[in-house]
Amino acid sequence: MNGQDEREALLLARAAGGEVDAWGALLARHQERLAGVVSFRLDLRLRGRVDAADVVQEAFIAATERRADFFAQSAQPLFLWLRWMLGNTLLEVHRYHLGAQMRDARREVRSARRADGGGAGDDNDSTRAALVAQLTCGATGPATAVGRAEVKQRLREALGCMDAIDREVLALRHYEQLTNAEAAQVLGIQERAAAKRYLRALERLRELLADMPGGLTGLRP
Repeated sequence: MNGQDEREALLLARAAGGEVDAWGALLARHQERLAGVVSFRLDLRLRGRVDAADVVQEAFIAATERRADFFAQSAQPLFLWLRWMLGNTLLEVHRYHLGAQMRDARREVRSARRADGGGAGDDNDSTRAALVAQLTCGATGPATAVGRAEVKQRLREALGCMDAIDREVLALRHYEQLTNAEAAQVLGIQERAAAKRYLRALERLRELLADMPGGLTGLRP
């Protein structure tokens, strides 16, 4: 166990004993990573309207109210439990601001696991939408709005051909910066399988980007 792990273990023990300051210190340790999750998952229509830090704070309030639930379980480490709480908060933010039945990425992955296959998916695939937004953000690409829209559509279609779990492991590992072990736990698969899927998805994405017109060829996932 390294120093960071030892520090977290000590804080967890103190927080489990009811020390509020220890719980606050634990939340602060994971705040930056969770803000990165929000930045990736937040719908483009809400950029500039919703602050990632505010979403994280809302999730922290909910997590604090339910912290007894965390200490009553042993399956999830704190970061993944907080990420789960954050996912619920983010889903509610989307529903409130967009007035639509936003689909939870976890439901998409569960459906994909049951089907054990890929497919083009549907327009409510939030992970695919997030990947398209991330990959086209700042791209030089076509100069016209029509051209940019065409590139995004082609990218959506290309990503839709990838297995849903591969898209999700790509999002978790590359954009949310989860470890293979963390991604495997989120997806309910073996760590070795998560590592293999990530490498496969990364290579497939590079192939897809190489076929995209304009500045997308210079993007690095």
